[in-house]
Amino acid sequence: MSGPMRRPNPSPLAGEGWGEGSHCAADVKASAESLYGGPTPHPAAARPPSPARGEGEPAPTLREALKARARTMRKAPTEAEKKLWYLLRDRRFSEFKFRRQLQIGRYIADFVCLERRLIVEADGGQHAESSYDAERDAWLAAQGFRVRRFWNADILQRSHEIADTILADLSDTMIQRPLRTLPTTLDDTP
Repeated sequence: MSGPMRRPNPSPLAGEGWGEGSHCAADVKASAESLYGGPTPHPAAARPPSPARGEGEPAPTLREALKARARTMRKAPTEAEKKLWYLLRDRRFSEFKFRRQLQIGRYIADFVCLERRLIVEADGGQHAESSYDAERDAWLAAQGFRVRRFWNADILQRSHEIADTILADLSDTMIQRPLRTLPTTLDDTP
C-alpha cells in the first residue's frame, strides 16, 4: 500500500458538537457559577441597555423621510427626467416656474408648476396600469392639481411634442384655482 493513510476525523471535544462529551449540563452550570461568582449572566447583560421608548434618536417623520427621498431622487435622475428638466427649468415656458421632485402631501411629484397647479410626470414601464398611480392622481386632483404623464420613451424621442403639450396645458384658460389649499401638515392628509 503506497501513499499516506487517511485517519478518521476526531470526535468533537467536550462541550462541542452534538451534545456528547464528558461534561453534563449541571457540571457546566456549576463551573460557570464558580467562575462568575454567581449565576451565569445573560449574554445581553454585557451590552448597555437600549434606550427606553421615546429616548435615543427618534425615528424620522414621514415629512423628513419624503424630503430625504426627494433629495435622493434629484441627485440621481433618469435620462428622461434629465431631458424633461432641461426643457422645464429656468422659466423656459412663458416664465412659468417649475420645481422638481417636490413633496405634495404624502407624495413626491416629478415636476410641478405651482402657479398653474400642473404636475408633469416622467413614467417608465412600472407605471403601466398602476393602481397606486390612480389613487395618487385622484388625491392630487382633489387638491386642485392636474397631472400630465409622459412615457420615458416619448420624452427621449419626441421632446418637441412634449414641450408643445406642456405649453398648451400652461396656457389653458380653463384653469380654476382649487377651493381648498394644501394641508400645512401631513396629519391633514388621508
